[in-house]
Amino acid sequence: MSTGTFVPAPGTAPLSRRVLAQASMEARLMLRNGEQLLLAVVIPVIVLVGAVQGADRIGLDLSGQRAVDVFTPGVLALAVMSTSFTSLAIATGFERRYGVIKRLGSSPLTRGGLLGGKVLALLAVEVLQVLVVGAVGLALGWDPRTDAAGLGAALLTLALGTAAFASLGLLLAGALRAEATLAAANLVYLLLLAGGAVVLPADAYGGFGSVVTWLPSGALGEAMRASLERGGELGSTTVTAWAVLLAWAVVGTVATSRRFQWE
Repeated sequence: MSTGTFVPAPGTAPLSRRVLAQASMEARLMLRNGEQLLLAVVIPVIVLVGAVQGADRIGLDLSGQRAVDVFTPGVLALAVMSTSFTSLAIATGFERRYGVIKRLGSSPLTRGGLLGGKVLALLAVEVLQVLVVGAVGLALGWDPRTDAAGLGAALLTLALGTAAFASLGLLLAGALRAEATLAAANLVYLLLLAGGAVVLPADAYGGFGSVVTWLPSGALGEAMRASLERGGELGSTTVTAWAVLLAWAVVGTVATSRRFQWE
């Protein structure tokens, strides 16, 4: 029988279309959720404005640099951490609890497609975060180095930071119950915000600064500041920070592949 105009032709959509559809849904769900939006946009903006306005009042020593030039790159790093670690861990933990992860992983989307969709959704939300935080920073007088090398280094830093924190977030979500993931993700976020050298430079922590730079938060913050403060003048500190982020990404990915439970 010849194929007619209205004869159905069932079949699976190409993998790229499936992944993009999943990424679009993930991003919309993340931005519609009040708690996720608070973590992604509101808290970083509040931290940036509060830090810039309060730095001079408390006499914070920033080695002669302007507060807005120091804190804006750090808050960009904080935004990446909030989305790729805390938001991802909490959302995935509850999806796993309600069986969403199991069902999607066994659908034509496949498990790899599901993870790919989550990563693309993270990147889409991070673009929004960079635009919002960057705009607030510019409004406060931020003057970043905008040469090509500096921007390229910042993008590489964002990518490595996203990979490191996303792998750790999935590890947390796949190993703990949803309620425990919620508590642990928020606790880790607050601890790294306060003492992880993500917003404040590592040298502001005194002797402890050499330790926190080995944390993913410290490496991300230091690399972002170096990229956007010194442009193409990148030294061993930045390369070391990239190596630290890459190492955390590899360790987190390997651990997640072994420990993640789909139900």
